[in-house]
Amino acid sequence: MPDDRPDLRASHADRDRVVDALRVAAGDGRLSADELDTRLESALSARTLGELAGLTADLPNAPAATGQDVLVVEQHGGRYVREGRWPVPARIELRTQECRVTLDFTHAVITSNVLRIETDMVHGKLFIVSSPGIVIDTDGLNLTYSKLKLHAGYAAADPRLRIELAGKLLHAKVVEQRP
Repeated sequence: MPDDRPDLRASHADRDRVVDALRVAAGDGRLSADELDTRLESALSARTLGELAGLTADLPNAPAATGQDVLVVEQHGGRYVREGRWPVPARIELRTQECRVTLDFTHAVITSNVLRIETDMVHGKLFIVSSPGIVIDTDGLNLTYSKLKLHAGYAAADPRLRIELAGKLLHAKVVEQRP
């Protein structure tokens, strides 16, 4: 939202973005249930961009709202999970070794129609929990002793989200799951 014009009227889309950011912040434990209810009520009745900006001023900026649309995951061993209501960036970089990564898009806040996942995975698994309207493109992947387990027949003519996988997998596996 433009900071230089706080007196501009807010649109439904502006209110929806703030509502999504508030819900994500509450899910992260940054807002109590009472704070969330109060701010949601204010967001839905806000008239100007300035009123909306005040509701999220004390919260970290969500990647989708700031244009810094990159989530970087660098991990050796263990698990990394993104699930629930999380903002989907335009790009995710996975640099993992011996790690199980789960990206659940079931309730995710999708603000773009393309997500590029750049991988450098060694001895790991990537689980993508998708739903109808999500298409996974693996043409950019370089597989070495690796497997893809994707669902066929879900190619939508106008997908809600196109996930482009690129990069390299070494002794790794990509698995698509449906909720």
